[in-house]
Amino acid sequence: MSILNRFKRLVQRSEVNLGTRKSLSKITDDSRIDMDVNEYIRIDRDFKYYANNYPKKQYIDAEGARRERAYNTINIAKRASKRIASIVFNEQCKISFEDKTLGDFLNQVLDDNDFKNQFEENLEKGIVAGGFAMRPYVSNGKIKIAWIRADQFYPLRSNTNSISEAAIASRSTTTENNENVYYTLLEFHEWKQDNYVITNELYRSTEPSIIGMQVDLADLYPDIEPVIIINGAKMVHPLFSYFRMPGANNISLESPLGVGIVDNTKHTIDDLNLTHDSFMWEIRNGKRTIAVPESMLKFDPPQKGVKRAHRPMFDTDTDVYVQMMGESDIQIKDLTSSIRVQEFTDSMNAFLREFESDIGMAPGTFSYDSKTGFQTATQVVSENSMTYQTRSSILTNVTACIEDLCEAILELASVPEFFTDGVAQFSLDNVENLNDLGMSIKYDDGVFVDKDKRMDEDLKNVVAGTLSKLTYLQRNYGMSEKDAKAELQRIQDETPQADTIAGNESSMFGGGDGD
Repeated sequence: MSILNRFKRLVQRSEVNLGTRKSLSKITDDSRIDMDVNEYIRIDRDFKYYANNYPKKQYIDAEGARRERAYNTINIAKRASKRIASIVFNEQCKISFEDKTLGDFLNQVLDDNDFKNQFEENLEKGIVAGGFAMRPYVSNGKIKIAWIRADQFYPLRSNTNSISEAAIASRSTTTENNENVYYTLLEFHEWKQDNYVITNELYRSTEPSIIGMQVDLADLYPDIEPVIIINGAKMVHPLFSYFRMPGANNISLESPLGVGIVDNTKHTIDDLNLTHDSFMWEIRNGKRTIAVPESMLKFDPPQKGVKRAHRPMFDTDTDVYVQMMGESDIQIKDLTSSIRVQEFTDSMNAFLREFESDIGMAPGTFSYDSKTGFQTATQVVSENSMTYQTRSSILTNVTACIEDLCEAILELASVPEFFTDGVAQFSLDNVENLNDLGMSIKYDDGVFVDKDKRMDEDLKNVVAGTLSKLTYLQRNYGMSEKDAKAELQRIQDETPQADTIAGNESSMFGGGDGD
């Protein structure tokens, strides 16, 4: 660190002592963030379960010494969240809009950001911790999407329907004088006097567990403005979108954050891991063990030119023999204990079924049946609709989250100050109602229904007059209402007009009544 930087840090510390510069131990220490710190302790624990990060198992060996070993667990949090995310959302979904110009612009932005694959991946993390957020931003003249984990998102103000203000944290690590230095960028999104204000603050610390002292933003981000003010008359929605897992937050009743699948299944997951670890430890200790008399393993050390008087009767490379001290008439005895495979399997399945019920998945999604084996997703759903109901609840919030993101993208694209050329990429004058974009999302239901069978059934209903052609096109081809109406109009235009030949002449072609 240069002399100038050292002097700068000294001045900044003096300003902290005088109260003119902030210093934070935790992000929640900021007065603008009205969130219980325990919510983020909970989220941090959720991600530890997701990462399969557990402390080592301690035990006392046969000689009374305390030892430790790796905890042999199954990462059920990862398996479950990945499974739920894949059946809720995948790259086969189709997003369409009634307005073609608007739809072309938004789909181009989403495609440029590999949105479908990224959304499924981040949804997986959100299912574990209760939610995640997305924020559009401009980089090199293009609109990008930043993905924000639950532990990076701090609501400032919210109501029962949505979060309107938030702080977003991002951490980076650099090396200064062979020492790790941790920088935290806090980005506050607030509504002030009918204006939308984005405030960027940078904090520096040499300890990873502390946010540290506020420093100049230009120290690490010279291209970012400390404060950005956007005319509120041009803004309707915040420039971020938050996905929340459905259901009430029963951990913190006043919190606007959602709860993940770990929060209410922690004890069941602990029981599963304990059972699995005990099973693997029994397998390790259940190797073949034979007790033999001491004399059978006694041997003289090798000496040059001297023949051994005693040599071992068993292969010394093995470790399955136990030398027994005592009388010479001790017989060879097999001490191998049987492994309780069935007992452990039954216990694991009992806890897995409990876990399935807790997270709203159909029985058999993770448990194993010795007669039928693992079930396919189609079998599971056909036998129990619980998975479908859980998926439907999550999809409701997914749809709202994607629509909020599209609105935020349009808000961002309409502000010329965000672009280096000073020209907005999209005009909101082309949008009749920003609160209703005419968005339609067709999710892939292939794991739940036979698409061909459903299409055939719908076609029969169209012919019978119990289902409209408009609904048929929307349901089976993922069209928006506007696109479906346009398609029906094209079909009608291409259909030959009704036969106008006179009755007598028409009868010649088999079309008349033939008096």
